[in-house]
Amino acid sequence: MVYLLLGAVAGILAGLLGVGGGLVLVAALAWLLPTQGVPQEAAMHVALATSLASIVVTGLSSARSHHRRGSVAWVSVRWLVPGLLVGAGLGSMLAVALSGEVLRWSVAIYCFLAAAQLTFGQVRARPADAGEVSGPGLTLAGTGIGGVSALVGIGGGSMTVPLLIWLGSAPVRAVGTSSACGVFIALASAAGYALLGPQEGLPAGSIGYVFVPAAIGVALASVITAPFGVRLAHWISGPALKRVFAGFLALIGISLIL
Repeated sequence: MVYLLLGAVAGILAGLLGVGGGLVLVAALAWLLPTQGVPQEAAMHVALATSLASIVVTGLSSARSHHRRGSVAWVSVRWLVPGLLVGAGLGSMLAVALSGEVLRWSVAIYCFLAAAQLTFGQVRARPADAGEVSGPGLTLAGTGIGGVSALVGIGGGSMTVPLLIWLGSAPVRAVGTSSACGVFIALASAAGYALLGPQEGLPAGSIGYVFVPAAIGVALASVITAPFGVRLAHWISGPALKRVFAGFLALIGISLIL
């Protein structure tokens, strides 16, 4: 039931903001997994891997809903994906080699950075005649986005969304495009954690560092709630909501440090 609740929250956040669902999952899983038989020293690795595995399904549900509303820029996705795949693969390789303590601090610091971006980030108005954002620069940026996302267990929305808006994409369209990109990040990252993680010493149901029961529970609920987040994204003006969520992310960062 706890995993279903986490999935419900993550799905709404993924659809609504294109940011944050993964960070909430990582922090919650890092706290819950040791009670499920995951060794404390492996808890952060398993939390990251499990969060990413569930984001595959969350992202698919969110991207499908955005696509139906015409808010996924597939041209931008095609330019971003090669870099995202390479970066996510390399990021998961690095994460497996790092200690849980280093990963915990990395996620905490990223929570503060994401909170600052949500609070102080400036949104550039989209020109009326702007076309789809594209070009090799997106592929290069995708490599960095994929690498960081794999290290902190997210779908990359907190980087992809502001990048696309800065390049001239409409905010709602940037969120939809980010949801589609998150699927590719999560696939490559989760595969890396599964293939490179230990094959013993973790609870039954683990594939490498991916704890499958938790990933399934989160994914089932996120599929149901992600479309509601998408609807809210089209109905609600977001500045106040983003500030509230920024404060929530800051609290998550503090909890990880403590």
